[in-house]
Amino acid sequence: MTPHEPGASRWTFLTNHGHVLLCLVQEPELRLRDVAERVGVTERAVQGIVSDLEEAGYLTRHRSGRQNVYEIDGDRPMRHPVEAHQTVRALIDLMKAGPRSRTARQAGPAPRRRRV
Repeated sequence: MTPHEPGASRWTFLTNHGHVLLCLVQEPELRLRDVAERVGVTERAVQGIVSDLEEAGYLTRHRSGRQNVYEIDGDRPMRHPVEAHQTVRALIDLMKAGPRSRTARQAGPAPRRRRV
């Protein structure tokens, strides 16, 4: 069952802030209305998230004609103590890596890991 199927749980591993950031990494000139549609929140919520990210120094907003262009500072540390040893660039790189290769999938499941 995928997260978008009826009856599937609605939680995700990333927050809306993470989703907005990744949308703007992928398309720095994307309209906030389109970001909102992709993330599944209101445009007003995205405006608030962009303001939060800008105030914290994670992104900078520039004007290019009639539209905004967003520049991400990938060298900023993640905010939660659990991941604070990593930069935003690590998250971006992880998301850019894409799905595992076909060869890796054909090799079978990953070995079981022991619980600690």
